[in-house]
Amino acid sequence: MQSLQISGPRLVRRIDHTLADRLALSTASAGTMLPTDEFAHWLGGRRAAHAFRTERIPFAALDAWTFQEGTGNLVHRSGRFFSVEGLHVTVSGDEGTEQWHQPIIRQPEVGILGILAKEFDGVLHFLMQAKMEPGNPNLLQLSPTVQATRSNYTKVHQGSDVRYLEYFTRPDRGRVLTDVLQSEHGSWFYRKSNRNVIVEAIGDVPDHEDFCWLSLGQLNELLRWDNVVNMDSRTVLACMPGGAGAQGSALHPDADLMSWFCSERSRHVVTAERGALRDVPGWECSEWAISHAEQRFFRVVALSVEAGNREVARWTQPLFEPVDTGEIAFVARRFDGVLHVLVAARVEGGFLDTVELGPTVQCIPGNVAHLPEEQRPAFLGTVVTATASDVLYEAVHSEEGGRFLNAESRYRVVLADETQAPTDPPAGFHWVTPDQLASLVQHGHYLNVQARTLLACLRTIAPTA
Repeated sequence: MQSLQISGPRLVRRIDHTLADRLALSTASAGTMLPTDEFAHWLGGRRAAHAFRTERIPFAALDAWTFQEGTGNLVHRSGRFFSVEGLHVTVSGDEGTEQWHQPIIRQPEVGILGILAKEFDGVLHFLMQAKMEPGNPNLLQLSPTVQATRSNYTKVHQGSDVRYLEYFTRPDRGRVLTDVLQSEHGSWFYRKSNRNVIVEAIGDVPDHEDFCWLSLGQLNELLRWDNVVNMDSRTVLACMPGGAGAQGSALHPDADLMSWFCSERSRHVVTAERGALRDVPGWECSEWAISHAEQRFFRVVALSVEAGNREVARWTQPLFEPVDTGEIAFVARRFDGVLHVLVAARVEGGFLDTVELGPTVQCIPGNVAHLPEEQRPAFLGTVVTATASDVLYEAVHSEEGGRFLNAESRYRVVLADETQAPTDPPAGFHWVTPDQLASLVQHGHYLNVQARTLLACLRTIAPTA
């Protein structure tokens, strides 16, 4: 298992054998604290122990949120948390120029997504939280130990303290295993980053009934369950030090991969200009929603929330609601026996840089159903028509439930052949090994959040699968 630093265009790996052995042991372990076959009962108990309720409301019923005079931007009276604004994106490249307008979430604060680790009976376990997020279809999912924006943990909402926060803000409380800034959804957030951090605790860690200790082996199993491991947990787990599959020669050496990636970044010119929400063309505001004139993409809606185990028990907020379930997948092949996945150089209007590596397929089918077959996303047909024997991984996962409502995507890893996914793929695509992705993710803004979910999922696939 490996970590790296980047020196010029090459990936330079350094191996911490002791940590590698400990992580491998945790991956092989069924856990010693909470048996996996009792997990569903535990999570159900946490759901029954608290009152959770969400209700759609008209914008006029939002408390502390208002449409700003002049711009129409949706803002919080504190000036903190986040705002919904307009965005105009122009992308120029070898294929020509494309532009679009949309609402966007602007949240300049860097949040903390932190998982606490500790050894029990010689096995590393990770402290996970049963946390309610209003946008999750089943409300309660498994989140990191700490999942908080700066506004949350500085208590702008005048709520209670964030449990275990001190382990991620005080260097004397543990050993850092990974700590990296990563992007959130570039299609819905404007230049949003979070710290993805794992800390091994020093000394005893106080227990709490809404938290449980799980091994990596247990977490890998739960990643195969629908809507259990939330997005924030998945992105932190993807940043776990170490490889993500069988070791072996990559089709493209690291230097070639980095050269291709730099070329993709340099050949796209992206301009993203924030503006007034009220002036976004093609979008309409009603009493209950801001939506696209053709009822595509997503809607901005409002929710009233009650949650008995959150820092604040009641609140209202806007959320983004996509119009359909997403399709997100890596197309995979084996070259000389080594699993490779096909990444795409993706341009999203909210990225800090022009391009991040994303899945082979990343779309909401309802947004492209009106297009001729040849204009739909490449490899979408390969993914949606794959036979069960070619699907190495499949599960439905929610996106970030604190900002997105009912935002579910079907995540898959699908084996293909040369006719479906050629060795020399179309422009903008590149074959990489999971281990190369695991090296890149140790640095920020290389893999988008959907690719990081799939990287975490790749760790659940047996090397011989």
